[in-house]
Amino acid sequence: MISPKALDQIAAAVNSVLPQQLASDAKKNMRAALQSVLDELDLVTREELEVQEAVLARTREKLQELEKKIAALEQKLEK
Repeated sequence: MISPKALDQIAAAVNSVLPQQLASDAKKNMRAALQSVLDELDLVTREELEVQEAVLARTREKLQELEKKIAALEQKLEK
């Protein structure tokens, strides 16, 4: 889910190019529309992404260790 602060920044950017009369009504509608569209995109936060990157890094390390162990065991079997 995207943060409310980011939604406000996007809405403010759009409102800055609209005539002042439309800005107040448009701001309310734009924020709701943006929230709806972004919810459908199923976005993740930076924090969630960083957590998954850390998990992936640990998994890669474990995989490399296991590959080394398998290679050592294969060498022992060949002798």
